Amino acid sequence: MTKKEQGKQFFTVSRLFFLLIVIPLVLMAFFIANSILQLGETSKIGTISALDEKFQQSLETRSVSIANSVADFLKQVEKDALVATILPTTAETYKEFVQTNRQALWVKRDGSVVRALVPLYREMALIDRSGKELIKIVDGSVVPEAQLVNVSDPANTTYKSENYFAKAQTLQKADVYMSTLTGWYVDRDSFEKGRRFDGIIRIATPVFDQQGFSGLITLALDSRHLTKFTDNVIPTETGSVLEADATTGNYAYMVDHRDFMIAHPVDSHIVGLYPDGTPVPPLTKETADEMSGRGEEILNINLMGFIDPELPLVASDAAAGNAGTRVYTFAGHQKIVSYAPIGYYSQFFPEPGGFGWVALSVNVDKFNEQALAAAAKIDEESRAWMTTIILIIVISVVLLFLISSILARGITRSIESEIPEESLNPPDYDDDDD
Repeated sequence: MTKKEQGKQFFTVSRLFFLLIVIPLVLMAFFIANSILQLGETSKIGTISALDEKFQQSLETRSVSIANSVADFLKQVEKDALVATILPTTAETYKEFVQTNRQALWVKRDGSVVRALVPLYREMALIDRSGKELIKIVDGSVVPEAQLVNVSDPANTTYKSENYFAKAQTLQKADVYMSTLTGWYVDRDSFEKGRRFDGIIRIATPVFDQQGFSGLITLALDSRHLTKFTDNVIPTETGSVLEADATTGNYAYMVDHRDFMIAHPVDSHIVGLYPDGTPVPPLTKETADEMSGRGEEILNINLMGFIDPELPLVASDAAAGNAGTRVYTFAGHQKIVSYAPIGYYSQFFPEPGGFGWVALSVNVDKFNEQALAAAAKIDEESRAWMTTIILIIVISVVLLFLISSILARGITRSIESEIPEESLNPPDYDDDDD
């Protein structure tokens, strides 16, 4: 056999071994790689869905928990009003009652944020059957007799429009009237300059003597003790803050039974009164541009369908006594909101909606942050596996080429030793020799 023929034979055998081994390996590697990519994508989608579902459940559970805490707090305030009816009717007793009933608030003092005990009630008063104040405590101090007024006329009340005397004088013993949030409105410019909403919830309950109705006991709950349940919360975090940053889109808020905002990181959205005691109207589709232009931005969720039709649906579902989660758009941000009704009920806040509802609102980008991080990790691991597979294939091909060359050389030598040289080159016969 000539060298050329030997080389050709060696090449043919080598190529045959190489193809028989490498082709199945490449096909197997292709299927494995494809499976890894599909598994990675499936895992990524499954992880995002699982995290989204888990986060939504957690958010809704937290909103229900906060709403229940608010309801329990209001029930305790109601009990305080009933306890006040059996106290000795003296200024000192009332003053002590106000000073004793304190709860912690996050406040700013000397440039630092501290947790301090603050009186629950800014006012306490005893009122006779005609509406005349007999004893009154304001901010811990006894009001002089000369400054006591007749509150049967709403113009004489603290906020020039309160009708708690008319509401409460018709109640039965142990019944309690609780007002909606009352306070002077804080417009956008004032809020941006540092002013904050400073209001009350008015509580009143009748007292009786042998002749029947003899007057009222009234308390004025500092609204900060109510709004702290949402003001200090960031839905994506577990800790507490003095004020949430509304620009992040992650904050909590509270809405009353009329769907007015009563707690929000931006105080210009909170329902309030003009200096003469008349209510500042909420934004509507027709008035939004004009009112926003002068910094008046009160929000009533039921009237905000012009911003997103989902918002009135949230309000109506909460008013029906339901907790839930929805997605809506506000101020250019797509948001997910979990809401829950505040289960405090009375003739003034009937079932199923009760006092109102709380909501935890999260920017969708932040909502997906954890899921996107998990998906990125899965992508990274998939790419690492692909790189490993490619490296293994390259190394395997090189090794298999060397192995096939060695095997082909051995087979060629074996063939040469077993087959005689002359059989590979048979003699030519000429017919003329016959």
